[in-house]
Amino acid sequence: MKIDRIELIHIKMILRAPFVTSMGVELDEEHIIVRVDGEGITGWGESVAEGTPFYSYETVPTAWHILRDFLIPAVLGKELSSVADAIALYDKVRGHNMAKAGLEAALWDAFAKSQNISLSKMLGGVRTKIDAGVSIGIQETPKVMIQKVEGYLKEGYKRIKIKIAPGNDLNVVEALRKEYPDLQLWVDANSAYTLKDIELFKKMDAYGLELIEQPLGYNDIYEHSKLQKEIKTPLCLDESIHSLADTCAGIELGSCSIINIKPGRVGGFTESKLIHDYCQKMNVPVWHGGMLESGIGRAGNVALASLPNFTLPGDISSSKRHYLEDLVDPEFVINADSTMDVPTGPGIGVEVNLGQLKKMTVRTEVFTL
Repeated sequence: MKIDRIELIHIKMILRAPFVTSMGVELDEEHIIVRVDGEGITGWGESVAEGTPFYSYETVPTAWHILRDFLIPAVLGKELSSVADAIALYDKVRGHNMAKAGLEAALWDAFAKSQNISLSKMLGGVRTKIDAGVSIGIQETPKVMIQKVEGYLKEGYKRIKIKIAPGNDLNVVEALRKEYPDLQLWVDANSAYTLKDIELFKKMDAYGLELIEQPLGYNDIYEHSKLQKEIKTPLCLDESIHSLADTCAGIELGSCSIINIKPGRVGGFTESKLIHDYCQKMNVPVWHGGMLESGIGRAGNVALASLPNFTLPGDISSSKRHYLEDLVDPEFVINADSTMDVPTGPGIGVEVNLGQLKKMTVRTEVFTL
């Protein structure tokens, strides 16, 4: 396939409600949509770099720069027989995984469409439905958190993950467990704690959490191994994992027994598959994280989560969870059994709503031969 046109689209989507984590408050979500055209086929991808450098050093402007000045020139006009060919052309670019993942996702979509197969099938997916969960931001009080959880349980979600931060942690967990003794409950700290908080996490062992996600430093692997030795609750790494090498280190050191895979964080579906396969070999379960993607990125997430070792419910909730209107038709919905259907149409399996996309567009840039 010869790529003859690539378009970058900076979007800004307003959240239904503020999303609060230990990193701050989000009122909207800015991402880059990547459109790739070649031989009459259009592929869509989404770079999840945000407007702020709080989750990652990458932001919309840095990802735009890397895409515009390095990644796109490497593939535009080239004859590609696979996504691997494209990766080889820009492999010398170090880091900037979110920029890479956006372009790679669009290429995966285009190649799947060229073969008239779903992205799920092309990636090696085996499921027609995936287990979905919901992530809830920090709330004003434990009582409000209980009300939020009640609402999502009524919508059909069975797995609940709550964000925690110093001062909003054990008290919330205790209240939820009292109200819902059998709730499938996870907590996510987004790197808000240190080893000085070991006693806090020892206390959490009493509440039957299925996992604690990224309690310590966002670039740490080693200190998590120290914490895991002191507590019973399984640790899951997120921000620390940028590659298969990081995954191997985390598992070898005993820093975690569960891995959260986000294609944007690790550079795309190709590296995600490598991590998935290694974890499957090591009997380490994985689950799919979320970055408040639009339906374009969400479609790719659902396809990846259909691979066999995604055995835990991911942060892949319905389109309506965060946005009043999504960018795709049909929008993603949660089934009554807390699952989500995997699209079976060619590529990402949903149609991009160009009118809606235009409404949310901040700027665009087109690259042609």
